[in-house]
Amino acid sequence: MDLNEPYSPTTPRPAGTTVTMKTFLYLTITFVIAQLVGVVLYGLYLHMKLDKVEDEMNLREDFLFLRRLQKCLKPQDAGATLLDCSAILNTFQELQGRSSDVPQKSPIVMQKGEKPTASIHLAGFKDSSQPVSVLQWTEAVYAPSDDAFSYQGGKLKVTRGGRYYIYAQVTFCVKSLLHAPFSVYMYLHLPSETDQLLLKGVRTPGRSDNICSLQSVHLGRVIELQQGHTVFINVTDSSKVNYDHGNTYFGMFELSERNL
Repeated sequence: MDLNEPYSPTTPRPAGTTVTMKTFLYLTITFVIAQLVGVVLYGLYLHMKLDKVEDEMNLREDFLFLRRLQKCLKPQDAGATLLDCSAILNTFQELQGRSSDVPQKSPIVMQKGEKPTASIHLAGFKDSSQPVSVLQWTEAVYAPSDDAFSYQGGKLKVTRGGRYYIYAQVTFCVKSLLHAPFSVYMYLHLPSETDQLLLKGVRTPGRSDNICSLQSVHLGRVIELQQGHTVFINVTDSSKVNYDHGNTYFGMFELSERNL
């Protein structure tokens, strides 16, 4: 080595070469990650596809088994078929035995001595333009009705004792500037006794400016009734009652021990 040779430092790499290498490295890493994600997604797709194919194969096997069983159960086909009907029938009997071992949900059955519950629903009925002391009713469309009740003259009678829920709604029309309250009363009628007030509902309407303003009063309670007890409803002014469909109704239903 010549000591007199001038020293020259290492020539630095161009900046463009470094940027190119970094870009290539990033692209390579991105490509590898994309490949890995694609492989994972494709694996999931194949797994779901295989599960679906397996389910379809199971359904096809079940269908084929039922077809074979159907042929073996037909007397005219049992002798002509090449199927091993004895093995198929034995498999079917084993399946029946397994299903009988599974505890079944017992249906709700009526216990001995338990009577069925009764119910009735009536719709308001206007049979006179004159005010009446007791509101009149008629059987509502598609509503339950039971022989445990009898109806006459606006009064609903129970033919067997029990615990009942009684309900009623009375809708009335207000065409007055006065603030007169409208009251609804539910009475229990007992033979040879004074009628007993079961429920009372009161509503005081506001101003209506001679336009029919509909208001409703709803009543309901549980009561113990004896055979022959009768329930009826009256109001302060029956001429204001609105009898449009669904506005005014009256009914009751018996509560069984399961409801208590």
